[in-house]
Amino acid sequence: MKYKNLIIEKKEYVLLKRMMNLSGYYKDETLRKSVKKLVGELESAQICDEADMPKDVIRFNTVITIVSKNGWRRKFKLVMPNDSDVRNDKISILTPMGAAVMGYAEGDSLVWEFPSGEQKLTIEKVEQENNYISMNMVL
Repeated sequence: MKYKNLIIEKKEYVLLKRMMNLSGYYKDETLRKSVKKLVGELESAQICDEADMPKDVIRFNTVITIVSKNGWRRKFKLVMPNDSDVRNDKISILTPMGAAVMGYAEGDSLVWEFPSGEQKLTIEKVEQENNYISMNMVL
């Protein structure tokens, strides 16, 4: 891992913690496991001010290209649940894929549990877009 721990911007951390508090209510077992794993990783995450966030770290509204050890490649934008649109490659933070990549940096590799089984992923490219997150967003 490039930065030793996940790196999360302060406002996004607060939003993530709010969303993660609901994790016990998710009916899908894979999603529940993903959220619990992310909650565990957030415990040791480095929390940063907006100005101190590295540009190569995945956060809300980041466009990510990932490659699996199995050979598939996927490009998507990580979004809030209400902006999710799989057909247009907008993946919610509350999906196994979204939870898997949050806070990781370009070049990092990780192993995560998906419905199809455990996958080893490498974050090939990170592209930042407007990262403003309103604290009043409806979850």
